[in-house]
Amino acid sequence: MTEPRRPIVEMPLRVRYHECDGQGIVFNAHYLAYVDMCAFEAEKALFGSHDEFLAHRTDVVVAEANLKFHAPARYDEELLVSQYLTHFGTTSLIFGFEIHRGETPIAAATIRYVFIDPATLRPAAPPDAVRKVYADLLGD
Repeated sequence: MTEPRRPIVEMPLRVRYHECDGQGIVFNAHYLAYVDMCAFEAEKALFGSHDEFLAHRTDVVVAEANLKFHAPARYDEELLVSQYLTHFGTTSLIFGFEIHRGETPIAAATIRYVFIDPATLRPAAPPDAVRKVYADLLGD
């Protein structure tokens, strides 16, 4: 039997009125904002802060984003965004995100990030210290 995977972070949030569209549900683009907020929480959990991550002379940019919607979320509902590392390569990594309202799945996202050299903005393998943090999440 395999052990259930653990999220890097779980970020609670409450849907704000201005995030809802004319149908009274969260406008689709806001789910990417929720995922991005969660990604920064994970970065803080793993490295202490965004600045501490950047101190390793690396950064990441989004190369691909995919959203799947399962159920609508509405104003003032409490959601939970969970982030998981699903792939770690030489110059990229893929995170899976799940958004739930209680036990109800609301949306799922897959985001592929590419490591870059902040000076050139070109893809570059992360330094060993950063590589170790992510490899440890996968048990490598």
